[in-house]
Amino acid sequence: MRPIVFGPQLCTDLTSGSTREWLLPDGVGGYAMGTVTGLRTRRYHGLLIVAGTTPASRMLGLASLDPVLTLASGARVRLGCHEWAGGAIEPRGHELLSSFALIDGVPRWRWRIGDVVIEREIATVHGRPAVSIVHRQIAGAPVRLTLEALCAWRDAHAEQGPTLSVATTADGCVVEGAYRIAGPGFAAAGEWFRGVRYREEAARGLQDQENLRYVGSFTSALERPVEVLAWAGDLDDPPVAGSAVDATRRRNREVVAAAAPADAALVLAADAFVIKGPDVVAGYPWFGAWSRDTMISYEGLFLATGRFSLGRELLLSYAATLSEGMLANTADTGTVEYNTADGTLWFLHAVDRHVTVTGDTDLAAALRPALVAVIDHHLSGTRYGIKADPVDGLLVQGAPGAALTWMDARVDGVPVTPRTGKAVDINALWVNALAGLGDAFTALHAKARDSFARSFPTPSGELRDVLGDPTTRPNQLLAWSLPHAPLRPDPAVLARIGAALLTPLGLRSQAPGTNGYHGRHAGGPGERDRAYHTGTVWPWLTGPYVEAWHRLGVELPDVLGDITGHLEEYGLGSISETADGDAPHTGTGCPFQAWSVAEHLRARKL
Repeated sequence: MRPIVFGPQLCTDLTSGSTREWLLPDGVGGYAMGTVTGLRTRRYHGLLIVAGTTPASRMLGLASLDPVLTLASGARVRLGCHEWAGGAIEPRGHELLSSFALIDGVPRWRWRIGDVVIEREIATVHGRPAVSIVHRQIAGAPVRLTLEALCAWRDAHAEQGPTLSVATTADGCVVEGAYRIAGPGFAAAGEWFRGVRYREEAARGLQDQENLRYVGSFTSALERPVEVLAWAGDLDDPPVAGSAVDATRRRNREVVAAAAPADAALVLAADAFVIKGPDVVAGYPWFGAWSRDTMISYEGLFLATGRFSLGRELLLSYAATLSEGMLANTADTGTVEYNTADGTLWFLHAVDRHVTVTGDTDLAAALRPALVAVIDHHLSGTRYGIKADPVDGLLVQGAPGAALTWMDARVDGVPVTPRTGKAVDINALWVNALAGLGDAFTALHAKARDSFARSFPTPSGELRDVLGDPTTRPNQLLAWSLPHAPLRPDPAVLARIGAALLTPLGLRSQAPGTNGYHGRHAGGPGERDRAYHTGTVWPWLTGPYVEAWHRLGVELPDVLGDITGHLEEYGLGSISETADGDAPHTGTGCPFQAWSVAEHLRARKL
């Protein structure tokens, strides 16, 4: 894999360097995450973020481990970087950075202080909530290193409370009985660092300050590498010392090799989202598991990377959540929710693709009764008014206050794009599902397909987003791109859609110049939610766009290639959830998003 490398010009620029974020997943839903400069710009940034009973119920533990050097002259040099209430930056260790590199998925920093060069590498331990932070001296006269631990134990979506219990151990401390930090030469402390500021939270209109507790420091000469470990779970079972960095690099190379010849960078990016369960994290740092995201991502994350057995296990586990013909959407909110019109249809699509790609007829037989029951429930009617119209065979959906398609943003409880009625993507998925189930629904499939062909096209050939709403949106692409698509694409229509919606990062959710278009996905929660599906770019839509052209025998390497530069702009080595509709199409939302990566992987496999 080609490493991502930045020199001092970017590393020392607090604006450019702090908007490029790295991620180290732990394979169980937790992670370590931060920026190139070391500045924690989000409340989600830290070295030990631990997943709870669901992937989204995460707790932030070890927030930072700040290096302080004592040089041979006796001078002390702080290499950390924090922002404080009022905007002050102190210390300013980023100004001493000579380079940052992401090599085989492992981040590495180097600071130069005259002839002294210090290196830091961080790695999580795959399969458990644990992290290793390693420092070594590369050049210069002997120095001593002190590492100051700033800690919390709070919901990753919130701020630290006024108390934090710390118990000292022989080699470090235990915080709140929840996680342990261990390393050489520990000296306990207890001071609160007040007014730590998170600039990204301020930009998002959220609480942007909290207090962190300085629990103590680790000190050692840097004659040999110095490692500090932090872990949750069994606190009497520390990770193997000195092994995490090499183990992470080795595993990452193996993941890439197992999926060859798929694109190495995207394969490694995809691996971050597949966690123990198995399950899928929809996006880092704030999302957990969402069935719609999982099923849209399924082919890219599991089939394009050769994870057939793991994918099979996931499909069976998700099938067990079916109720009244609907797949559970998420349990991340604390309760199981059934609130999508498309998540279940994407599940049927994922099963169909799995069986087609792998030839696993045993899985098809095992799941067929459940899949047939899904269709039966949709025929008789299920939650939220989801029901096949007996007249034309098309699906209708909607209920007051509900937003059931993937365009599900709401402001003050009111859907921004309600799309109530017969939506083009829902019905493309419905026709696709009926075809995938074969002879059992031949007549219904023909009826729905023919009704689709009569009802959705406009005189220009583009498709209505919802019957009665001709707004130009990308949802129509599914009508041409799915394996059992109801329509054959028209190149002139696809060209017009591309002209209106395509950007270097993906397709806009609404065409510029149309009523209600928003070109910037920024501001407070309400502002961002209004723009979420009314102009904001979604990289995952590149998949359906490329496949629609592929069905005409036209390949689009330039469209797929556009994303390459983005891998070094926001979430390093990955693809963001969203981007601004207007140039320069700045990445927004989660820097690391499952379906964005998955659909690019799938499209490249075409």
